[in-house]
Amino acid sequence: MDAIATASNDEPGESCVICLSTITERATTVPCSHSTFDFICLVSWLQQRSTCPLCKTEVKAVHYDWQSPTDFKSYAVPRTHPRRNASSARSSLPYPRYSVARRPRTSRRPYEQPQPDTAVLRRRHVYRHKLYSLHVGSNAFSGYWDIAPEMVASSPELQSRARMWIRRELRVFTFLHTDPEGGPSDGVTTSSNAEFLLSYIVAILKKVDLKASNGHAEELLKDFLGRENARLFLHELNAFLRSPYGKLEEWDRNVQYEEELPDTFDE
Repeated sequence: MDAIATASNDEPGESCVICLSTITERATTVPCSHSTFDFICLVSWLQQRSTCPLCKTEVKAVHYDWQSPTDFKSYAVPRTHPRRNASSARSSLPYPRYSVARRPRTSRRPYEQPQPDTAVLRRRHVYRHKLYSLHVGSNAFSGYWDIAPEMVASSPELQSRARMWIRRELRVFTFLHTDPEGGPSDGVTTSSNAEFLLSYIVAILKKVDLKASNGHAEELLKDFLGRENARLFLHELNAFLRSPYGKLEEWDRNVQYEEELPDTFDE
């Protein structure tokens, strides 16, 4: 419990035991309470094996996004070696391998239940037809500039813009708002799934170059969105962050694709 109580106070320069880089967002394992992990590294590790990297205890949850010793979010870790009597039909369902339980907060506005609107339907059209926004060069005339993880990590403004774009973009993916039995999820699950991925993707932005040739960011996201969706998502996110637009409406009006996006939809 001591580790949990102090996890919100990151020690300057403390290194993650997985990647050996400085911890940018601390994560704590439950029940063993080890906290010398960066959030993105620990979640990536647990996608492959659901045991603590330090003591090999089965990890039930990860606490992250610490605001105080009693104010944090919790990611429920799926077992990577299911019990023998687990339903094979359930394990084969095409849904992300994660579940999130969130502690209530009074200081933050809850994630709203997604409702279809034209902007989201346009974004779904982009993914359905695998459309990549056209590249715009970085120069003073265009207002576009290249970004790096260090810039995101040190810029609250970039992080805020990223969260704004990601929050809407995640509404594209209906499986984030549907439970494994095929029905709509309740408000808590919807909020948890979306907010977990929001935090996870921002953590990726702070540590990983989205355009790196090794495709590391795509590898980190593919288990949650699927490889093709992850690749397109990261391309579009990078394009938005490079742009001079501070509002989603401005981005929507100016982003260009090889084909014109429709204005009306049957959905």
